[in-house]
Amino acid sequence: MSASNWELYKRQPGFVLGFHGCDEAVGEAILSGKSPGLKQSVNDYDWLGSGIYFWEGNPARALQFADDAVERNKKTTKGTIKKPFVLGAIIDLGYCFNLLETDSLIELKTTYTLLSTAWDAAGVSKPENKHGPDKLGRYLDQSVIESMHEMRTRSALAAYDTVRAAFSEGSPLYDGAVLTEKAHIQIAVRNVDCIRGYFRPIPTKKSAT
Repeated sequence: MSASNWELYKRQPGFVLGFHGCDEAVGEAILSGKSPGLKQSVNDYDWLGSGIYFWEGNPARALQFADDAVERNKKTTKGTIKKPFVLGAIIDLGYCFNLLETDSLIELKTTYTLLSTAWDAAGVSKPENKHGPDKLGRYLDQSVIESMHEMRTRSALAAYDTVRAAFSEGSPLYDGAVLTEKAHIQIAVRNVDCIRGYFRPIPTKKSAT
């Protein structure tokens, strides 16, 4: 049985909830209808290539990202976040390049092999993932993912609506752990129609102890 027989399962059932860390003014403008929605990120270091980024099912991580952008690493969002805010979104993953399933991983690895051969033949240096132990600047991954999308377009293959992957980020959760403090699933939405609506997350009330 060939891998292509599993193509059907690239279309994800149902919706997921995504959370985006941003500036309060940006979030409130979207919720009030004054702004149509979030803009795509198109940086050459984006972890999943171009898209509108969300933390899947993880509002706390979205807020942590926004807080860090204000308090510790303003370069992360080029200083655009002044007051941290979390914006929720209802997302239809649609035709998803899901890097948690085998076919997508094979497709990306194949793209890298083709690119690497072309770079070597042209005498061009390969992009590198760099900046700290977590490799926050994903220049290589961004290049490979974007090239994968371009190759699909040239081959008249269906375009992916979203890209989804799990990341092990941060320090070990405890001594000897493989799990990490900032582990998360991230989604990059390429087709804006997959965002079915935005909402204001409801903070959970802590129970009295």
